[in-house]
Amino acid sequence: MSDYQPPVEDMQTLLHDVLGFEHEELDRETTEAILGEAAKLASGVLAPINRDGDINGAKLDGHEVTTAPGWKEAYNEYRDGGWNAVVFPEEYGGQGLPWALAFPIQEMWQGANLSFGLCPLLNQGAVEAILAHGSDEQKEKYLPNLISGEWTGTMNLTEPHAGSDLGLLRTKADKQDDGTYKISGQKIWITYGEHDLADNIIHLVLARTPDAGDDVKGISLFIVPKFMDDGSRNDVKCVGLDHKLGIHASPTCVMQYGDDGGATGYLIGKEGEGLKYMFTMMNNARLSVGLQGVALAERSYQHALAYAQDRVQGKSLTTGERVTIDNHADVKRMLISMKAQIEAGRALTYEAALALDESHSGDTNAQAKVDILTPLVKAWCTDMAVEVTSLGVQVHGGCGFVEETGAAQYFRDSRILPIYEGTNGIQALDLVFRKTIRDGGQSVKKYIAQLKGEAPSAYAEPLALLEKATNKLIEAANDKNMDLAQAMASPYLKGFAILAAGVLLHKTAEAVGKRDDDYAKAKKKHDAFFTGNILPIGTASLNAALDGSEIVID
Repeated sequence: MSDYQPPVEDMQTLLHDVLGFEHEELDRETTEAILGEAAKLASGVLAPINRDGDINGAKLDGHEVTTAPGWKEAYNEYRDGGWNAVVFPEEYGGQGLPWALAFPIQEMWQGANLSFGLCPLLNQGAVEAILAHGSDEQKEKYLPNLISGEWTGTMNLTEPHAGSDLGLLRTKADKQDDGTYKISGQKIWITYGEHDLADNIIHLVLARTPDAGDDVKGISLFIVPKFMDDGSRNDVKCVGLDHKLGIHASPTCVMQYGDDGGATGYLIGKEGEGLKYMFTMMNNARLSVGLQGVALAERSYQHALAYAQDRVQGKSLTTGERVTIDNHADVKRMLISMKAQIEAGRALTYEAALALDESHSGDTNAQAKVDILTPLVKAWCTDMAVEVTSLGVQVHGGCGFVEETGAAQYFRDSRILPIYEGTNGIQALDLVFRKTIRDGGQSVKKYIAQLKGEAPSAYAEPLALLEKATNKLIEAANDKNMDLAQAMASPYLKGFAILAAGVLLHKTAEAVGKRDDDYAKAKKKHDAFFTGNILPIGTASLNAALDGSEIVID
């Protein structure tokens, strides 16, 4: 099985040469040093336990969850190294570093060990929600330990009968005389809802107050700790672990609240605003899930490349000599397809990170860009991961279909990515209705204009199709033809994302264009392959949105 080596040079090239990352305390040498240290943890600690985690998984005994072998030791090393605190405010013990640097670091955790990386990802969401909407007292009480990693956080949304329709939530929150609430109900698919890595688990729970109505306006958000201040156990427990296709070492829990009178919960913000607050967690998490897609695809590519360079099979048609399979044209095609799409997805994701940093200074244009890029990154990068990891299996041939080579794990692990944090169909609807139609297409058209200014001539026709599809969506909305807009959504997103990612991949080739080394030659080759082989898929998707969508609404 191949080792995982974080692609630090690619990360550095993107940040400094392509996207123009600038920070007064983070020059190229400093970022290289930070990324180098993260790479040591990713390749030396997290990656080696990934396979054992897949085989052994997390275990439930009663209501206690034991993580896979090596998990506690790895988490301690991760936490003690300060890696949990990278982007968070210094006021609460964070390092205050930008998202543009955090994304490459997080890519390493997810690429090295996706099941492990889910724990800090969910914790990040809890921190963001409390930062944005918690009281000063709640921030002082919870943030230092969540940011240090001494505690971890969760998101509790889904219930067995509700799925993505959060308006159907039934978990109840009854207000008490002391201002706390008693929470009762069941939540499913709670990542790291119970585990043995941290001293406490802070659950963020959506629940309905009795007199607040039956729609989404009746939903509030509550902090529900596993352990109370006096050390006693709150009335919350894990009653089941899901048996999943992949991410076996990440405990996906069924959480039961209130079997013994109600779990004590503390309201965040105002009653009835819970769904809005939860989306503070969800939106950044969606970018992070897209980043997971890039990371896992990279891991699968490295694994497939190592196998192809070692596996001797067949002869060269030119020399007649026995060769490794990376010399065969079709294997070369698969490998370059994997790498070109990974690099395009990474560029799209990192661009979103830079825009996220700019938006925090109040830049409304940057925020609009983040809003557009979020569904593109989440949906296309995760669909891409499923395709790339499937190609990773294919490169192995029959050996990829058996578990011993490890290639199948990446394919299995990737399949959750287009589903959680809002399915990719939901991302397409978000792009169409919230990001395109809502302002009459102004923000989207502005971003398309940026792409047109950066794209090579090969993108002229596809970008014209993107503009045409955008106009058709706006016309459908003006005509109240929302069924058509919905039917166009998924192919529209796919075409849009391929074009946006491809333009950035071309910028990467241009950025190293004056160099004549193997690295620069590879980047130009990836750009040319993407233009010839992936861009036509984007064009076809936009044509499908324009010409084929009306068929599906009959």
